[in-house]
Amino acid sequence: MELQYKYKLPSANGQPEERTAENNSLIIIGANGSGKSKLGAWIEQNDMDNTHRVSAQRSLNFGEYIQLKSYEQAENLLLYGTENVTGQDSHQKNKQVRWNYGKLTTSLLQDYENVLAALIAMKHNKNDAFINDCKEKEKFKQTYDKVPNTVVDTLKRIWQNVFSQRDIDFDDNKVTATLKKSDGTKTSYKGSEMSDGERVGLYLIAQCLCIPQNRTVIIDEPEIHLHRSIMNRLWIEIEKERQDCFFIYITHDTQFAANHKQAKKIWVKSFDGNNWDLEEVNESSLPEQLLLDILGNRKKVLFVEGDANSYDTKLYREIYNDYYVIPCGGCSTVIAQTKAMKNTPQLHELECFGIIDRDFRSEHEINALKSNNIFTLNVAEVENLFLVEELLDVVNTILAKQDKTSIESIKNVINDRFSQEISRQILEATVSESKYQLSIIDIPKSDENAAKQKLNDLKTNIDFDKIKSEQATKFNNILITKEYKQVLSVFNKKDVVKSIGHHIGLNDKDYCDFVIRQMQGSKLQDIIYAIQPYLPKEIKITEKT
Repeated sequence: MELQYKYKLPSANGQPEERTAENNSLIIIGANGSGKSKLGAWIEQNDMDNTHRVSAQRSLNFGEYIQLKSYEQAENLLLYGTENVTGQDSHQKNKQVRWNYGKLTTSLLQDYENVLAALIAMKHNKNDAFINDCKEKEKFKQTYDKVPNTVVDTLKRIWQNVFSQRDIDFDDNKVTATLKKSDGTKTSYKGSEMSDGERVGLYLIAQCLCIPQNRTVIIDEPEIHLHRSIMNRLWIEIEKERQDCFFIYITHDTQFAANHKQAKKIWVKSFDGNNWDLEEVNESSLPEQLLLDILGNRKKVLFVEGDANSYDTKLYREIYNDYYVIPCGGCSTVIAQTKAMKNTPQLHELECFGIIDRDFRSEHEINALKSNNIFTLNVAEVENLFLVEELLDVVNTILAKQDKTSIESIKNVINDRFSQEISRQILEATVSESKYQLSIIDIPKSDENAAKQKLNDLKTNIDFDKIKSEQATKFNNILITKEYKQVLSVFNKKDVVKSIGHHIGLNDKDYCDFVIRQMQGSKLQDIIYAIQPYLPKEIKITEKT
C-alpha cells in the first residue's frame, strides 16, 4: 500500500488545515521577508509532539571529543533543549527551552554536540543489545545473528554517497575526516577542522537519523553552506533512509526547489503578520524554476533574446525597470515561453510580453506574433538600437562634441556596409520568408492523400524566385534612397556596431558598454527617449523618478 503523509498548514482564516502528500517531502518557497520561517514555527507549534524543526540559525561548531550521554539524555537535549523532561504534558513547555523561551525564528540552535552525542548513544545501544542477545543465545548454544548495521554505519553510507572523495569515522568518540587524493594518498583531519559544507552535511544527516520515528521534519534553508552539486543528492539520500518521516523544506532557492522534482511545492505569496496567502505550485509548460522565479517576483514579465550578459538583457533591464526581464536565448524560446506563460492559469494575473528582433520578418508574421503578446523592434536587431540617429545625437552631446560630423560619418559607414552586404541580405530575407511560409502550412494528419497533395502544392504555393524578387525590390529601394531609418530596419549585421566607436572618440568594442553605463547614471531618460520610437509601443515604459 502506498504511503500517505499528513501535515498541517494554516487555512485562509489561520486555522490548522490537514493536508496529505504521496511523497515524503514538501517545499515551502517564497521571497525573503515573506514569512516563511514564521510559517515553519507555526507548523511546529500546531503539532509540537510530532514535529522537529531545524532552524536556519544553527551553530556548526563542536569540540574535538564527543561528550558521552545516555540516549535518553541526548534525545531530550536534541528534541527539547533540556535533559529534564518529566512527561508528555511537559514537552511543549520544554521545547521553549530549545527555542530560548519564545525566540522561535531568531534563536541560534547550538545543538551540534547533542546531535553527535545522540548518534553515538544510538550506536552503543544497538551494539549493547546485539551483545546481550549473543550472550543469551550462547547459553542455549543457539546461533546468533550477524553483526547489525548501526546508525553510524548508515550515516557513513549516506556521507560516502554525497561526499564521495571523503571518508568520515567515529573512533574513540572523535570525528575524523579523510580526504582521498587522486594519487591514491589520504590526508586525515579533525572533524572540528572540516569545511562549512562538510560540517553542515554531517549535522543534517545526524539530525535526521537521530530523531524518533514518524516525525515531521522542518528544515529551514536547507541550502545553507551546501554546494549546488551535492545539495539535492544529500536530501534525497536522507529522505530515502527516513521514509517514515515527512520533510518540509523552507527556502527561497528556486533552483533547489526545481531540482527536487518529486516534492510538492507551496508558494508563500504574502504574509500580513497574522495570516499567510499560500498557493500550491501546479504543473506548467514553463520550466519549473522559471515558474517559481516568476511567482516570486510578482512583476510584469518580459521575455527577451540573449543571455544574462547580452546587450538585449542589459538594455531592456534599464529601459523596462518595472518588469521582470528574462533572457531566453533565441527568439523561438521567447515565443514559446511567452505563449506558455499566457497559458499558465497560476500566472493569469501577471502581464507578460515577449520582445524579439525584427530580423527579416514580414508584416504578416509580425502581426501574427502580436496576438500572443510577442512584439518586434522597429529595427532589424537589438544592436541597431545603438545606431539610431537619435541615440548617436545623445552620445554626441555626452561627449561634448561641437558638431554632428561624427554622426554623419557613422551613418555613411552603415550605408556603405549595407551596400556591400545587400546580396547576402536579400538571400537571407528570402530564406527567412520561405521558412515562415512553410511553418504556417497546415498539413492534414488524418488523410494521407490530402497530405501528399498539400506537400506537392508547396512548389506552387511557395515560389522562391518570386519571394526573392520581392525582397530584392524592397532592399534595392532602400539602397537607392539611403533612408537611414529604413536601412536600420532591414540590415542584419550584428558586428557593424563594433566598428563605429572610433568616429566619436571611443574604442570600437567599448561603444555599446559606454551607452549601457550612461543608462545606469543620469542619462537614462535621455537615452530611453532616443530609443523609444524603435521599441514596441504596446510594452509600456515607466519613467524612473
